[in-house]
Amino acid sequence: MNIHDLIPKVEGVFLALLEEKDNAEYAVYLVNDRKDIMEGIIVTSVGFGENLQSGEALKTATLRHSLEVLLPEEYAKIELIVPEVFGLYNEYWVSFWVDEVLYDKKFLFLPDSIKIEDFTVLPKFNKRGIFLT
Repeated sequence: MNIHDLIPKVEGVFLALLEEKDNAEYAVYLVNDRKDIMEGIIVTSVGFGENLQSGEALKTATLRHSLEVLLPEEYAKIELIVPEVFGLYNEYWVSFWVDEVLYDKKFLFLPDSIKIEDFTVLPKFNKRGIFLT
């Protein structure tokens, strides 16, 4: 048995990046598409990359968010996100408990993978956006 056999696979949890106000504001949401309750949820987010003109390393502040509970089929807004960071790697680590088992998953929006013209109406939210699974 190796260490990866001990870490449970995260399924039914994803992020959505949604347009909040007519192309003026965007937000990242955590979605529980599981049949069980997520508890003790911690989400950390950071943007990083480099300035293509100067080669200078760029990094946003690391933000930490917590939610006590996310019920089955429920979602919650995690944070606002500005288009200026769409050209960076945007990394989200999500950790949560289900029945005394800790789950952990990294989500990564690649640089320039967030394109407003690719947004479609997501029925779960009735808003324009994209999913990250």
